[in-house]
Amino acid sequence: MVRISKRALLYFSLALLSGTALARAATNSAPDVDGDGGVSAFYRWGAAITQPGLPLREETFPAALSRPKMAGTALRILYTATSGVGRGLVPVSGIVYLPAGAPPPGGWPILAWAHGTTGFADVCAPSWRGQPARDVAYLQRWMEAGFAVVATDYEGLGTKGVHPYLLWKSEGRSILDAVRAALKAKPGVLRNQVVIAGQSQGSGAALGATYLAPDYAPDLHVLGTVATGLVVTFAGPQGDGYVKKPEQYTDPRQMDPGFAMLRIGGIDRALHPELDPADFVTAKGRPLLDAARTSCLHDLFALSKEKGLTGEEVFVPDLKPLDADMEPNFVLPVAKMTVPIFAGTGLADGMAGTAGQYNAVKAMCDAGTTVQWHVYPGLSHNGAVNGSLADSLPFVQALLKGETPKGNCADITPPGPVQAPTPGVPFND
Repeated sequence: MVRISKRALLYFSLALLSGTALARAATNSAPDVDGDGGVSAFYRWGAAITQPGLPLREETFPAALSRPKMAGTALRILYTATSGVGRGLVPVSGIVYLPAGAPPPGGWPILAWAHGTTGFADVCAPSWRGQPARDVAYLQRWMEAGFAVVATDYEGLGTKGVHPYLLWKSEGRSILDAVRAALKAKPGVLRNQVVIAGQSQGSGAALGATYLAPDYAPDLHVLGTVATGLVVTFAGPQGDGYVKKPEQYTDPRQMDPGFAMLRIGGIDRALHPELDPADFVTAKGRPLLDAARTSCLHDLFALSKEKGLTGEEVFVPDLKPLDADMEPNFVLPVAKMTVPIFAGTGLADGMAGTAGQYNAVKAMCDAGTTVQWHVYPGLSHNGAVNGSLADSLPFVQALLKGETPKGNCADITPPGPVQAPTPGVPFND
């Protein structure tokens, strides 16, 4: 078991993804500490909020932003949710895609999509900047299978306040409350049959929502969950049969500085609002922290490369004040899920690694969860998203029929060293 400070560092060295270079927000003043600003008035709500899961407003999703071709209707939404970090009831933004044509009797079933890492600045919200081509292709396939899509931005992305990056309670509630709000806004168009799906950061968010749903949102009929590029840790001992994560996923000195800023500006800011994030970065790290408040992940990658920064250069030596309260906010307390779980891992996943994904699957299996784990030789963190559809679609179609897909816990084995990505496969970078 790694020390919590290392576990915290592990998370942002694992959580990934947007697939394109993302634009910086223009600003003429010092950047807001939480990355607020740079978005339209749609994202700001000044009236009282009385309960979670209520629709507040919607507008047409901008035509300039890509969306699945099957989306006859594409909406930017604002809804209410319960904060996961003690902020009470908050507005959260997102996207709803409805298939073209008349809905089937009872409405379209819902795919609740949880996106991967984009950043913590408001301008990084997928409903504002658009979704990467990888995600658009993925959601297109689900819509072809008859699903509407409800895609949260998560608390604090787009909307005012800190984005509690990788904190499962915040992200899980944002997912569930988005579905509640969409069902209220589109009665008869959407059906209360929900499949939760997430990649990377979104995999932990999706499993967090799955864990929370029976108590937090018992009104939702969650059928099962699809998680790829798993970034999640469960509480409890890891004894025989678990595998050690390679040093590149536990040593902060090997971390990309861009991810380091997501810890300081998202994770630590959310858990310790009384502390100044700037006190925990070095002089070399400060420009990167400032950039993270107006820019998105790939901008940070580019800036850290331009400046020749390494992970060990951007933090002050003592991060102990930030480690308090990390364990319960990062680590899911139990691995037993009440619905079947599909997990997909690319064996060439050098971003999240494969050892931690195996350990997460084994923990769920050991807890008695029905898990179907598929591994994909030569597929990367990116490539496994769409590469897993050949298996995840039949898994979910069985759920829609009222069947319980067969698990394969008895057959799982450690994945071995990370492979090289197979060239020529879409999104397999």
